[in-house]
Amino acid sequence: MKTKLLYHENSFIYECSAKVVSVEGDEVALDATVFFPGGGGQMADHGTISWNDYQIQANVIATNKRDDVVWHTLSCTPPPVGTEVVGTIDWDFRYQMMRTHTALHILCGTIWREFGVQVTGGQMYPDRARMDFAMENLNKERIAYIEQKINEAVQADYPIKVYKLPREKAFSIPDLIRTKINLLPPEIEEVRIVEIVGLDLQADGGTHVGHTKEVGAIRITKTENKGKINKRLEIMLTD
Repeated sequence: MKTKLLYHENSFIYECSAKVVSVEGDEVALDATVFFPGGGGQMADHGTISWNDYQIQANVIATNKRDDVVWHTLSCTPPPVGTEVVGTIDWDFRYQMMRTHTALHILCGTIWREFGVQVTGGQMYPDRARMDFAMENLNKERIAYIEQKINEAVQADYPIKVYKLPREKAFSIPDLIRTKINLLPPEIEEVRIVEIVGLDLQADGGTHVGHTKEVGAIRITKTENKGKINKRLEIMLTD
């Protein structure tokens, strides 16, 4: 049993028809889903699953991916195996996550290009995001310079491409993994690539916008010293 991950094929799909293939307690597994289950710092989608021609609707209160299956935790008794359902995500929340995730890639790509330092951590929230870098010097002048460069990248309106490569070919690309620790499971045979054409290229499993201008203006709102060579930047989208 394997869930077809529609959010990997097209981040802009917000609704899909699917069939229940397994039920465990208040969780259901579908043969296909638009619900991103969370991971890589990106928050999980929420929304609804409906059946019986929309006569019954359950809130999806949590999602998680176990092996190759995405499980959806419902707010009521799940429908039985074989039921045809419609899954609908909260689009406003998803699109905010897409914009925020792409903003972090812009930040990461810019800092890598300008200073050659790796990422040590990151997390997205509904109204902000943060990313940690193995960087020693982060004075006011450098912060202002980074903010200027990331907003120049937004205005450049770089296209964003998503595609897969065989693992061996993907790992032949220099600097594909920007984190200090390679978190890609060894059993992954194909690597999903998110490329901001002209700026950044990374292995990534999240959802993104189609062009950098969709992100809108980015403001660096906070910095923290997390160690001698570990600095945290917090950003928010202002558009």
